[in-house]
Amino acid sequence: MEQRGFINQCSDMDALDKKLCEGVQSAYIGFDATAKSLHIGNLTGIMMLYWFQQSGHKPITLMGGGTSKIGDPSFKDEQRSLLDDATIEENIKNIQATCFKQFLTYGDGETDAKMVNNNDWLDNLSYLSFLRDYGRYFTVNRMLSFDSVKQRLERESPLSLLEFNYMVMQGYDFLELYRREGTVLQMGGSDQWGNIINGVDLGHKADRVQLFALTAPLLTTPDGKKMGKTVNGAVWLNAEMLSPYDYYQYWRNVDDAMVGTLLRRFTILPIDEIEKLEALQGAEINDAKKVLAFEATKICHGEAAAKDAEDTATKTFEQGTVGDDLPSIDVPANDLEAGLGFIDALKAVGFASSNGEARRLIQGGGARINDTSVQDEARALTMADMTEDGYIKVSAGKKRHALIKAA
Repeated sequence: MEQRGFINQCSDMDALDKKLCEGVQSAYIGFDATAKSLHIGNLTGIMMLYWFQQSGHKPITLMGGGTSKIGDPSFKDEQRSLLDDATIEENIKNIQATCFKQFLTYGDGETDAKMVNNNDWLDNLSYLSFLRDYGRYFTVNRMLSFDSVKQRLERESPLSLLEFNYMVMQGYDFLELYRREGTVLQMGGSDQWGNIINGVDLGHKADRVQLFALTAPLLTTPDGKKMGKTVNGAVWLNAEMLSPYDYYQYWRNVDDAMVGTLLRRFTILPIDEIEKLEALQGAEINDAKKVLAFEATKICHGEAAAKDAEDTATKTFEQGTVGDDLPSIDVPANDLEAGLGFIDALKAVGFASSNGEARRLIQGGGARINDTSVQDEARALTMADMTEDGYIKVSAGKKRHALIKAA
């Protein structure tokens, strides 16, 4: 884990190491169900559980069916939108079906992964009983000292009592999982340190047991932005929300300086092979990026999808042709015969979210039709633009391409 860059803080590294050497232990990471899919911001946690299982221990994926009703305030400027029970349940079903099984082995074995839902215990809590039994173990002084809360207050952003309770609920989750599953370790990103330590402290005060916290450094791009966002939004793990090809392209286009870090964290390649790849310089770094994109896509979407994405990228960017996985949309032939505005076309394929954004793309010379730059905002796509292969290729810059086909 340390070689691969997953260690930021640990509550007691020596004691945790000793505990893990005593036999099979279980560790968990919580995932709130705020969307139909997890995204690569969650991938560090999933890979931590992967290596935990590969090391002979039992990973637990905790779905936040209860905490999703509140919202984690950590390092956010405003309260998260509240979701109803039906939406949360539907999100959990989608996440269960698409975001874990390719990384973890579930089952009834001693080291098989297990999925639980904190709504099973949070939904039935009596408020007065909970305050009496557990509220006394949490001091407001300590809670106010955590960076996630201090930064919110320093920015004078409102922090509701509902959100303030989130860290109490997360701490209680840890105690419940210890009692139900014997879980001794909670892992997560470094922004969760305060919430996790609350659980460690609660275990000590309520049940006189030693629990452990282990966090990984948050990944940011060289310009300081949180990794995992693109111009089109989050990089989803669900293939229905982001195609394997687009997932592949995300990794293929990361900053050169991040290749070694990402190979260590998001592939299962041996360390010595990664060291050779991250040592590449100049144009050869692109070879390392191709390996990163292929391996990251393979573990998430399977080897066949990774090969298809790789083949499409090779045809599109190296051979000047078109691969099968290139994003495409169907447009009624009548619309093309009448003329489809280029601005509308750029929005339709997801290269712009507004007319203004599409105009700026065209004016900047980054928009192309069939690999020819177009700077006329009034340009319309017609059947005359259709290639012999039955498509119109629309591009934004050198790395984003899509096909428009007549329906």
